[in-house]
Amino acid sequence: ERLDKKMYNLSRVIRSMNNDNGPDLLGVCEVEHQFLLDTMITKYLSDKFYKTAYLESPDGRGIDNGIIYNSKKFSLLDINGHKVDMGGGYETRLIIEGSFLFENTDTIYFFVNHWPSRRGGEEESESKRISAANTLRSIIDSIMNSNGSSNIIILGDFNDEPTNNSITQYLKAQPFFCDSLDHENLPEDFGTDLFNLSYKTWFDGLGSYKYKDDFNMLDQIIISKELLLGEKIKYVCNSFEVYKPDLMVTRTGKFQGAPFPTYGGSRFLGGYSDHFPVTAKFLINRN
Repeated sequence: ERLDKKMYNLSRVIRSMNNDNGPDLLGVCEVEHQFLLDTMITKYLSDKFYKTAYLESPDGRGIDNGIIYNSKKFSLLDINGHKVDMGGGYETRLIIEGSFLFENTDTIYFFVNHWPSRRGGEEESESKRISAANTLRSIIDSIMNSNGSSNIIILGDFNDEPTNNSITQYLKAQPFFCDSLDHENLPEDFGTDLFNLSYKTWFDGLGSYKYKDDFNMLDQIIISKELLLGEKIKYVCNSFEVYKPDLMVTRTGKFQGAPFPTYGGSRFLGGYSDHFPVTAKFLINRN
Protein backbone atom coordinates (compact mmCIF):
# COMPACT_ATOMS: atom_id res chain seq x y z
CA GLU A 1 0.00 0.00 0.00
CA ARG A 2 2.85 2.39 0.82
CA LEU A 3 4.62 1.64 -2.46
CA ASP A 4 1.43 2.19 -4.43
CA LYS A 5 0.83 5.48 -2.61
CA LYS A 6 4.37 6.60 -3.46
CA MET A 7 4.02 5.80 -7.16
CA TYR A 8 0.63 7.51 -7.30
CA ASN A 9 2.00 10.64 -5.63
CA LEU A 10 5.04 10.84 -7.90
CA SER A 11 2.93 10.31 -11.01
CA ARG A 12 0.67 13.21 -10.01
CA VAL A 13 3.67 15.55 -9.84
CA ILE A 14 5.10 14.23 -13.11
CA ARG A 15 1.77 14.57 -14.88
CA SER A 16 1.39 18.18 -13.69
CA MET A 17 4.75 19.30 -15.13
CA ASN A 18 5.04 21.11 -18.46
CA ASN A 19 1.58 22.73 -18.26
CA ASP A 20 -0.06 19.41 -17.36
CA ASN A 21 1.49 17.70 -20.39
CA GLY A 22 4.22 15.92 -18.44
CA PRO A 23 7.95 16.32 -19.19
CA ASP A 24 9.50 15.00 -22.38
CA LEU A 25 12.75 14.03 -20.65
CA LEU A 26 12.91 13.34 -16.92
CA GLY A 27 15.89 12.36 -14.81
CA VAL A 28 15.14 10.47 -11.59
CA CYS A 29 17.29 9.68 -8.55
CA GLU A 30 17.04 7.16 -5.72
CA VAL A 31 15.23 4.45 -7.66
CA GLU A 32 15.51 0.87 -6.39
CA HIS A 33 15.23 -0.80 -9.80
CA GLN A 34 13.80 -0.34 -13.28
CA PHE A 35 10.75 -2.50 -12.61
CA LEU A 36 9.38 0.16 -10.27
CA LEU A 37 9.67 2.92 -12.88
CA ASP A 38 8.03 0.70 -15.47
CA THR A 39 5.26 -0.20 -13.02
CA MET A 40 4.56 3.45 -12.21
CA ILE A 41 4.37 4.32 -15.91
CA THR A 42 2.12 1.37 -16.74
CA LYS A 43 -0.23 1.96 -13.83
CA TYR A 44 -0.44 5.74 -13.63
CA LEU A 45 1.05 7.29 -16.78
CA SER A 46 0.00 4.87 -19.51
CA ASP A 47 -1.37 7.62 -21.75
CA LYS A 48 1.98 9.47 -21.92
CA PHE A 49 3.97 7.15 -24.24
CA TYR A 50 6.73 7.02 -21.63
CA LYS A 51 9.59 4.53 -21.65
CA THR A 52 12.54 4.12 -19.30
CA ALA A 53 16.31 4.00 -19.75
CA TYR A 54 18.07 2.51 -16.77
CA LEU A 55 21.18 0.77 -15.46
CA GLU A 56 21.87 -0.74 -12.05
CA SER A 57 24.49 1.14 -10.01
CA PRO A 58 27.14 -0.49 -7.81
CA ASP A 59 25.73 1.34 -4.81
CA GLY A 60 24.33 -1.50 -2.72
CA ARG A 61 21.55 0.54 -1.13
CA GLY A 62 19.37 0.49 -4.23
CA ILE A 63 19.43 4.21 -5.00
CA ASP A 64 20.06 4.29 -8.72
CA ASN A 65 19.60 6.96 -11.38
CA GLY A 66 17.28 6.54 -14.33
CA ILE A 67 15.56 8.31 -17.22
CA ILE A 68 11.92 8.52 -18.29
CA TYR A 69 11.38 9.77 -21.84
CA ASN A 70 8.55 10.48 -24.26
CA SER A 71 8.94 7.75 -26.88
CA LYS A 72 6.81 9.67 -29.41
CA LYS A 73 9.44 12.40 -29.56
CA PHE A 74 12.67 10.62 -28.60
CA SER A 75 14.35 7.43 -29.74
CA LEU A 76 16.91 5.93 -27.36
CA LEU A 77 20.21 5.49 -29.20
CA ASP A 78 22.29 4.23 -26.28
CA ILE A 79 22.45 4.08 -22.49
CA ASN A 80 25.77 4.13 -20.63
CA GLY A 81 26.70 4.11 -16.97
CA HIS A 82 29.90 5.88 -15.93
CA LYS A 83 31.52 4.75 -12.72
CA VAL A 84 32.99 7.34 -10.36
CA ASP A 85 36.21 6.06 -8.81
CA MET A 86 36.26 7.20 -5.19
CA GLY A 87 39.19 5.03 -4.11
CA GLY A 88 39.21 3.02 -0.92
CA GLY A 89 36.43 0.72 -2.09
CA TYR A 90 33.81 3.46 -1.85
CA GLU A 91 30.93 2.92 -4.29
CA THR A 92 28.51 5.59 -5.46
CA ARG A 93 25.84 5.95 -8.11
CA LEU A 94 26.68 5.64 -11.78
CA ILE A 95 26.43 8.78 -13.88
CA ILE A 96 23.78 7.71 -16.39
CA GLU A 97 24.21 8.90 -19.98
CA GLY A 98 21.30 8.48 -22.35
CA SER A 99 21.79 9.53 -25.95
CA PHE A 100 18.53 10.28 -27.72
CA LEU A 101 17.49 11.12 -31.24
CA PHE A 102 14.87 13.87 -31.23
CA GLU A 103 12.25 13.39 -33.96
CA ASN A 104 14.83 11.50 -36.03
CA THR A 105 16.97 14.59 -36.59
CA ASP A 106 18.97 15.87 -33.59
CA THR A 107 20.99 13.96 -31.00
CA ILE A 108 20.72 14.99 -27.35
CA TYR A 109 23.07 13.71 -24.65
CA PHE A 110 21.23 13.50 -21.33
CA PHE A 111 23.18 12.93 -18.10
CA VAL A 112 21.56 12.05 -14.77
CA ASN A 113 23.71 12.55 -11.67
CA HIS A 114 23.48 11.84 -7.97
CA TRP A 115 26.84 12.84 -6.54
CA PRO A 116 28.15 11.71 -3.13
CA SER A 117 26.47 13.33 -0.16
CA ARG A 118 27.86 15.78 2.37
CA ARG A 119 27.81 13.17 5.10
CA GLY A 120 30.68 13.81 7.45
CA GLY A 121 30.76 17.50 6.55
CA GLU A 122 30.81 19.56 3.35
CA GLU A 123 34.58 20.10 3.29
CA GLU A 124 35.44 16.58 4.44
CA SER A 125 33.34 15.01 1.68
CA GLU A 126 34.18 17.50 -1.09
CA SER A 127 36.85 15.32 -2.70
CA LYS A 128 34.22 12.69 -3.52
CA ARG A 129 32.09 15.18 -5.43
CA ILE A 130 35.19 16.50 -7.18
CA SER A 131 35.85 12.92 -8.35
CA ALA A 132 32.33 12.80 -9.78
CA ALA A 133 32.86 16.18 -11.46
CA ASN A 134 36.15 15.03 -13.00
CA THR A 135 34.52 11.86 -14.30
CA LEU A 136 31.69 13.79 -15.93
CA ARG A 137 34.00 16.49 -17.32
CA SER A 138 36.11 13.82 -19.02
CA ILE A 139 33.00 12.42 -20.74
CA ILE A 140 31.87 15.89 -21.81
CA ASP A 141 35.33 16.64 -23.24
CA SER A 142 35.19 13.46 -25.30
CA ILE A 143 31.79 14.41 -26.75
CA MET A 144 32.77 18.03 -27.42
CA ASN A 145 36.09 17.05 -29.02
CA SER A 146 34.10 14.98 -31.49
CA ASN A 147 31.46 17.68 -32.07
CA GLY A 148 31.75 21.09 -30.45
CA SER A 149 28.09 21.83 -31.24
CA SER A 150 26.68 18.89 -29.30
CA ASN A 151 23.36 19.21 -27.46
CA ILE A 152 24.10 18.26 -23.84
CA ILE A 153 21.80 18.38 -20.81
CA ILE A 154 23.28 17.57 -17.40
CA LEU A 155 21.04 17.35 -14.36
CA GLY A 156 20.48 15.72 -11.00
CA ASP A 157 21.24 16.00 -7.32
CA PHE A 158 24.83 17.24 -7.14
CA ASN A 159 24.91 17.62 -3.34
CA ASP A 160 26.75 20.89 -4.03
CA GLU A 161 25.47 24.32 -5.00
CA PRO A 162 26.05 26.23 -8.26
CA THR A 163 29.13 28.10 -7.00
CA ASN A 164 30.88 25.19 -5.25
CA ASN A 165 34.27 24.09 -6.58
CA SER A 166 33.05 20.76 -7.93
CA ILE A 167 30.62 22.57 -10.26
CA THR A 168 32.60 25.68 -11.25
CA GLN A 169 36.24 24.61 -11.14
CA TYR A 170 36.12 20.93 -12.05
CA LEU A 171 32.96 20.43 -14.13
CA LYS A 172 33.54 23.98 -15.44
CA ALA A 173 29.86 24.91 -15.52
CA GLN A 174 29.67 28.68 -15.60
CA PRO A 175 27.17 30.63 -13.50
CA PHE A 176 25.41 33.19 -15.64
CA PHE A 177 22.33 35.35 -16.00
CA CYS A 178 20.58 34.27 -19.16
CA ASP A 179 18.90 37.64 -19.74
CA SER A 180 22.28 39.42 -19.70
CA LEU A 181 23.45 37.71 -22.89
CA ASP A 182 23.51 39.97 -25.93
CA HIS A 183 22.92 37.52 -28.77
CA GLU A 184 24.02 40.03 -31.40
CA ASN A 185 27.36 40.82 -29.77
CA LEU A 186 28.41 37.56 -28.21
CA PRO A 187 32.02 37.02 -27.15
CA GLU A 188 33.82 34.42 -29.22
CA ASP A 189 34.98 32.52 -26.14
CA PHE A 190 33.01 32.24 -22.92
CA GLY A 191 35.84 30.30 -21.30
CA THR A 192 33.57 27.27 -20.97
CA ASP A 193 31.12 25.16 -22.94
CA LEU A 194 28.71 24.50 -20.05
CA PHE A 195 26.23 26.90 -18.44
CA ASN A 196 24.36 26.43 -15.17
CA LEU A 197 20.69 27.29 -15.59
CA SER A 198 20.03 27.21 -11.84
CA TYR A 199 22.40 30.04 -10.93
CA LYS A 200 19.95 32.94 -11.14
CA THR A 201 17.34 31.09 -9.09
CA TRP A 202 19.97 30.24 -6.46
CA PHE A 203 21.19 33.87 -6.54
CA ASP A 204 17.62 34.95 -5.80
CA GLY A 205 17.69 32.86 -2.62
CA LEU A 206 15.65 29.86 -3.73
CA GLY A 207 16.53 26.19 -3.50
CA SER A 208 15.31 22.63 -4.03
CA TYR A 209 16.19 21.09 -0.66
CA LYS A 210 15.59 22.53 2.80
CA TYR A 211 18.31 21.86 5.37
CA LYS A 212 17.51 23.23 8.81
CA ASP A 213 16.24 26.75 8.01
CA ASP A 214 17.91 27.22 4.62
CA PHE A 215 17.03 26.13 1.10
CA ASN A 216 19.99 24.69 -0.83
CA MET A 217 20.11 24.46 -4.63
CA LEU A 218 21.42 20.89 -4.78
CA ASP A 219 19.33 19.98 -7.82
CA GLN A 220 20.51 21.72 -10.98
CA ILE A 221 20.30 21.68 -14.76
CA ILE A 222 23.41 22.46 -16.80
CA ILE A 223 23.50 22.73 -20.59
CA SER A 224 26.02 23.00 -23.40
CA LYS A 225 26.55 26.25 -25.28
CA GLU A 226 24.71 24.92 -28.32
CA LEU A 227 21.45 24.74 -26.36
CA LEU A 228 21.94 28.32 -25.23
CA LEU A 229 22.96 29.89 -28.52
CA GLY A 230 22.09 27.36 -31.23
CA GLU A 231 19.28 27.68 -33.74
CA LYS A 232 17.56 24.27 -33.69
CA ILE A 233 16.96 23.55 -30.00
CA LYS A 234 17.23 26.49 -27.62
CA TYR A 235 16.76 27.02 -23.90
CA VAL A 236 13.89 29.37 -23.04
CA CYS A 237 15.66 32.11 -21.10
CA ASN A 238 14.88 32.05 -17.35
CA SER A 239 12.50 29.10 -17.68
CA PHE A 240 14.50 27.15 -15.10
CA GLU A 241 12.48 26.80 -11.91
CA VAL A 242 12.23 24.90 -8.68
CA TYR A 243 8.91 23.20 -9.31
CA LYS A 244 6.64 23.46 -6.28
CA PRO A 245 3.11 22.30 -7.00
CA ASP A 246 0.84 22.94 -4.02
CA LEU A 247 0.13 19.26 -3.56
CA MET A 248 3.74 18.49 -2.50
CA VAL A 249 4.41 21.49 -0.23
CA THR A 250 4.27 21.05 3.56
CA ARG A 251 1.56 23.44 4.72
CA THR A 252 2.07 23.76 8.47
CA GLY A 253 4.53 23.18 11.31
CA LYS A 254 8.26 23.76 11.53
CA PHE A 255 8.79 22.29 8.04
CA GLN A 256 6.25 24.61 6.41
CA GLY A 257 7.25 25.40 2.84
CA ALA A 258 9.52 22.36 2.50
CA PRO A 259 8.72 19.36 0.29
CA PHE A 260 6.26 16.94 1.91
CA PRO A 261 8.32 13.74 2.28
CA THR A 262 7.39 10.07 2.32
CA TYR A 263 8.87 9.57 5.76
CA GLY A 264 9.63 11.82 8.71
CA GLY A 265 12.43 9.86 10.34
CA SER A 266 10.92 6.37 10.68
CA ARG A 267 7.34 7.66 10.65
CA PHE A 268 5.41 7.11 7.42
CA LEU A 269 3.83 10.38 6.24
CA GLY A 270 2.64 9.30 2.80
CA GLY A 271 4.18 12.27 1.00
CA TYR A 272 6.23 12.81 -2.12
CA SER A 273 9.94 13.57 -1.72
CA ASP A 274 12.41 15.51 0.42
CA HIS A 275 13.53 17.41 -2.71
CA PHE A 276 11.53 19.63 -5.02
CA PRO A 277 12.06 18.80 -8.71
CA VAL A 278 13.68 21.34 -11.02
CA THR A 279 12.54 22.00 -14.58
CA ALA A 280 13.59 23.88 -17.71
CA LYS A 281 11.97 24.46 -21.09
CA PHE A 282 13.40 24.33 -24.60
CA LEU A 283 11.99 25.56 -27.89
CA ILE A 284 12.34 23.59 -31.12
CA ASN A 285 12.81 25.38 -34.43
CA ARG A 286 11.44 23.07 -37.11
CA ASN A 287 12.14 25.38 -40.05
